[in-house]
Parts: sequence; C-alpha cells; structure tokens
Amino acid sequence: MILFECGMLNSNSQNSYNFGSKMKTTKQIKKLATKKDIESLFQFGLKLAFGKKTYKKPPWKEILKYWKFAAEKEHIRAMFYVGVCYDNGYGTKKNTPLAFDWYLKAAMLGHRDSQYNIGFFYAHGELVRKNHKKKVFWYSLAARDGLSDAQRDLGYSYFYGEGVKKNFKKAIYWYKKAAAQNDDMALYNLGLCYKHGDGVSQSNRWAKHFFSRASKLGNEKAKYELKIAASH
Repeated sequence: MILFECGMLNSNSQNSYNFGSKMKTTKQIKKLATKKDIESLFQFGLKLAFGKKTYKKPPWKEILKYWKFAAEKEHIRAMFYVGVCYDNGYGTKKNTPLAFDWYLKAAMLGHRDSQYNIGFFYAHGELVRKNHKKKVFWYSLAARDGLSDAQRDLGYSYFYGEGVKKNFKKAIYWYKKAAAQNDDMALYNLGLCYKHGDGVSQSNRWAKHFFSRASKLGNEKAKYELKIAASH
C-alpha cells in the first residue's frame, strides 16, 4: 500500500500563500477556501505533515481538517491523503471503508497512487473480495502513468498469470520499467529471470548485474543470491 505520493516533494503545485505556522479554525478555513485557495489549504497540510518539523509528531487532526476540506472541494491529491489518514488512523480513528472510498474517488479521477492502492485492496482481498482481474485493471492504469510499484506488481501478475494470461515477455517489460526507477524488487525479479532463463536468454552475468543493483538498494534476497553465486 502506498502511504505517500511518489515524488510528492517535487510537486508542480506552487503555494503562493503564506499561512505562517499557526493552526486555523474551521471558520478561518472556510473564509480562506475560495476556489483559488483550495490548493493553498492542501499545500499547508502537506507542509505541516512533511515539512521542517518543529514538533515531535505532525498535528494530524489539524492536517486532516485541511485535507478533508480540500477533498470535499474535489481536490484530487487531497482525496488521496484523506484516504491515507483513514487507512492509518492519522488524526482520526482507523476506518478502512472510508479510506477505500476516498482512494476510489481519486483513482476514478486519474490519481495513480490511489489507483495502485485500489488494486492493492483487490490483490490482497482486504475489505473487498480478492479479484486479480480488477487488481490488474487498476495496476495497469497506474503503471502506464509511470508508478514503479504498479509496474513491478503488474510484471508479477503477467509472470504468474494472475488476472491475465501468463506472459513472460510482458512481465520482463514491466519489471524493466520499474527497475529503471530503481525499484529493488523489480531488479531482484529480473535477476531471477536471467538466472533461470524465464522470458530472456539465460545469463549469469546479467543475473549478477541485477542482483548487484538490487543489493545496493538493500534487497536482502538479492544479497543472498550473490552469496550463493560467489560460493560456486
């Protein structure tokens, strides 16, 4: 499950408003919430959650208030983060059905991280009945939009034929897409493919290459594979 947007700190949205560090009351939020200020409310929530910390832990209740207000005004990224709050009990009681609803709203509007999370629900049968075809549908949308987690897991679906016809070539294609973004599990999976010749010509050299890259990113399974190779 994705908790925070990939590349969120490099957001293209610029906050031209300076709210300072003081919390806002609901009345003040409503006053600020003209059409052009919705983005600013959302960004202020981001700043409190992920900016320079002046407190031991983020004031999640206040943050959720900003995000929820923006989400109810159709701010797509805010919808995702409201889902994250309900999913993990940040600033509110954990409520998985509400989390799913907010993820789905954002997913339907094209938010790739939300699309992945909906796919994750279907992949693991959490809240909804496990459904590999629906998992693949949502992973495919997020993968085409460049999300490495979705690319890796879509590759896995093609490799094992979950929700789609088994296709090693497509599995390799999506693994390589995710590996290009330094996804350690995708790199490890590619190493296995080259080790066993699944969808590619068997090559110990390429297997070592991908295991080494995955190992440098902290993948323990890849480190083990390198140890095995070194002992032979």
